[in-house]
Amino acid sequence: MDRDEASRPLLGSDNEGELERSSYLDKVKNGKLYLATFAAILGPLSFGFVLGYSSPAIPDLCRIPDPRMRLDPEEASWFGSVVTIGAALGGLLGGAVVDKIGRKLTLMFCAMPYIFGFTIIITAQNHWMLYLGRILTGLASGVTSLVVPLYISEMSHERVRGTMGSCVQLMVVTGIMGAYIAGLFLGWRWLAVVSSVPPALMLVLMCFMPETPHFLVSQGRRAEAQEALRFLRGPDASPEEECARIEGAMEDQGGSLGWSDLKDPGIYKPLAIGIVMMLFQQLTGINAIMFYAESIFEKAHFKNSDVATVIVASIQVVFTAVAALLMDRAGRKLLLILSGVAMAISTALFGVYFWLASPHSSASGHGVAMETPGPISLDPQPDLAWLALASMGLFITGFALGWGPTPWLVMSEIFPTRARGLGSSLCVLTNWSSAFIVTKTFHNLMDALTSAGTFWLFSGMCALNVFFTIFFVPETKGKSLEQIQAHFKGVRHS
Repeated sequence: MDRDEASRPLLGSDNEGELERSSYLDKVKNGKLYLATFAAILGPLSFGFVLGYSSPAIPDLCRIPDPRMRLDPEEASWFGSVVTIGAALGGLLGGAVVDKIGRKLTLMFCAMPYIFGFTIIITAQNHWMLYLGRILTGLASGVTSLVVPLYISEMSHERVRGTMGSCVQLMVVTGIMGAYIAGLFLGWRWLAVVSSVPPALMLVLMCFMPETPHFLVSQGRRAEAQEALRFLRGPDASPEEECARIEGAMEDQGGSLGWSDLKDPGIYKPLAIGIVMMLFQQLTGINAIMFYAESIFEKAHFKNSDVATVIVASIQVVFTAVAALLMDRAGRKLLLILSGVAMAISTALFGVYFWLASPHSSASGHGVAMETPGPISLDPQPDLAWLALASMGLFITGFALGWGPTPWLVMSEIFPTRARGLGSSLCVLTNWSSAFIVTKTFHNLMDALTSAGTFWLFSGMCALNVFFTIFFVPETKGKSLEQIQAHFKGVRHS
């Protein structure tokens, strides 16, 4: 994996092959593909409700009169972060079953932990029931974050795959916003009731959707793969050619995955890129900021902190939708670079805000902001409030445009079919393990490095991900999955 590889185009077939492929795609009707995508992205919508649930629920649970249910600050921290433990386990579980029972059945089965988890929260009588409910919904979120990108990527063709794949993150942030808005009007139990609706609807709709053609071909079920392609591509596009392309790519890949395959550049290069992208996504600090968005605004002394978090979530939804529209036009790489630059600037500015706003800060001889240890204690001047709001808005905008949706999309594109379950599982495990570490240690970082220092650390991570994107991440816009896999192996694909 080097700079030349990352920057050169993903070479596909000769002009004749490209013209034939273009002629085939011109006949495709996308209506049922959109329907199948809608059914699948109800999973990420559920996932978003899980992530957003803690922000409005924690203040309620910290004030509840019942001592068996009331959360102290440490328990509230675990309530917010324990979901990431379940999600990491879900990534491992999803990787183990997605290549055995298929993408469709895995997605249907993961609806059950969502429903059971929220049911346990609804009926909770003590802290442990709350934690169990969060772990179960986290488990379902981990499986969802693995299987839905794969399902959509394997169903979609290259003209719309970027847009369809970006809908995963769009629904996650829509779910977060939905939880924030519902939290303005509902208590924590009724909020859990509302959060259980999307997974129940997904379970019903997925019964009528097909399995992906790639999985069916990998299982030797060619006739069913052709039927799935007829459903997804419409009556005018003949499925035989696309089915043959999938079969040809799988024959080139060989048999089942073994340890010796880690020496194969078609395996280790996408695996390294996918894992590092997931690590960098979390090291921007996004989950720490979103889990504790309301608390951050309260510490910054915004009077309507709950409304402020709804505004932040709305910004994220709007610009994730913009990213979905741009993904197949501007390309993955450009959006990642612009996103990283915007986040590096915004987190640096947020650090400046906290440094200027803290009554205990002073400049040392080396120009480093020093702050007394302990909880965040801010008494900001009114004329600095705009800086915090602008920094948060710029950060969310930047994340939504690139580093929010794109790592999940690239993960679903770069692995060969036989390594897609394992590779995606390792990526999801990396993402959620690092999410847990960042989320759980966020307040400790604020104490140890000062609040300003913590955001400057996040800024440094964002700057690093820009360099990583420039030198190592390939552009996958407009390429079939088979062409992308051929690129990593250093061969041409027709």
